Amino acid sequence: MAPARPLDVRALITAKRDGHALAAADWDAFARGVATGSVPDYQAAALLMAAWIRGMDATETRALMEGMLHSGTVLDLASLGRPRIDKHSTGGVGDKVSLVLAPLIACLGVAVPMMSGRGLGHTGGTLDKLEAIPGFQTRIPLARAKQQLEQLG
Repeated sequence: MAPARPLDVRALITAKRDGHALAAADWDAFARGVATGSVPDYQAAALLMAAWIRGMDATETRALMEGMLHSGTVLDLASLGRPRIDKHSTGGVGDKVSLVLAPLIACLGVAVPMMSGRGLGHTGGTLDKLEAIPGFQTRIPLARAKQQLEQLG
């Protein structure tokens, strides 16, 4: 495999600003750079603003999604032998849908791993809400989480 070329985010911002589609490799490198912190927040914001204003075609959208997916550890749950989904939220003061929806979907035979967030400002994330319940454990080893998915969905 050829070594990756250095990421020039300024060139990507300029190209997107000017209405050009970015290559899949550029979106992949961008996503990985954001995940590792090598792309500064202000450059990430500028590129995403240009993408919002100028739009992204389906190929670019897929490339960014794939880059985000593979920017960290990917949890392989294919061994569960059943459909798998996750439910995410943008949060909000009244957002408690995840706490009800995940068990309902699991009752239908679908595994719901619920990778969720914390510290989402004044509203808190799903984990913050669950950790407010005395004794509720959110920090469990991956092997235990997989075991619970196999047993409970």
